[in-house]
Amino acid sequence: MNEWTGEFFGTLVLILLGDGVVAGALLEHSKAKNSGWISITAGWALAVIFGIFVAKAFGSPGAHLNPAVTLSVCIQTGDFSKLLLYISAQISGAFFGALLVYLHYLPHWKKTTDPSLILAVFSTDPAISYTIANFLSEVFGTIVLVIGIHSIFAPSNNALSPAFGACLVGALVFAIGLSMGGTTGYAINPARDLGPRLAHYLLPIPNKGTSNWKYAWLPILAPIAGAGIAASLLML
Repeated sequence: MNEWTGEFFGTLVLILLGDGVVAGALLEHSKAKNSGWISITAGWALAVIFGIFVAKAFGSPGAHLNPAVTLSVCIQTGDFSKLLLYISAQISGAFFGALLVYLHYLPHWKKTTDPSLILAVFSTDPAISYTIANFLSEVFGTIVLVIGIHSIFAPSNNALSPAFGACLVGALVFAIGLSMGGTTGYAINPARDLGPRLAHYLLPIPNKGTSNWKYAWLPILAPIAGAGIAASLLML
């Protein structure tokens, strides 16, 4: 096992469970249809927890699962040697996690005729399209994520067990989703949006529409900006 494998499988589980809960809530004839925002945010929080556990089990002690988190660590340590290694694993894992969601819900795509609901399973989209506000939402969410993770694992909390720390990160993501996610769907993770969006574009999904590439840059660049700001604040 190595760090690439850990980040790949950890991110795959993150997307399988995260996009999976969205699929359950949105796709026609799903038993979880219309289960709502609380269900989705709780599902993503649990997806983060078990993604972290899987990443660690498969060889990534940092279990970042997110290029924004990786970038923030690189900025703080000054070591960028593993940046591309981690990001390539995270995007690849996100793509294959989305592929598994597609296969898991295979008969439901044909029953779902609204292309926007199908796209929402794979990628984020703003509730109100307003570029500046949407960008700021993703920046703010990512800042809270990065600073929150740093605070959980700060030296002052060195008695905290890694397993409990992972649960607290899940709780942090739950809080971000509940409090800040209603604007853009809280990507706060470039791989989480890009990998599944690529899967949506490439897979033969019935009734799918555009993959909305005109918006795709925002959930990539905004979390990167947020990570840079958060890392800079943590270095003060």
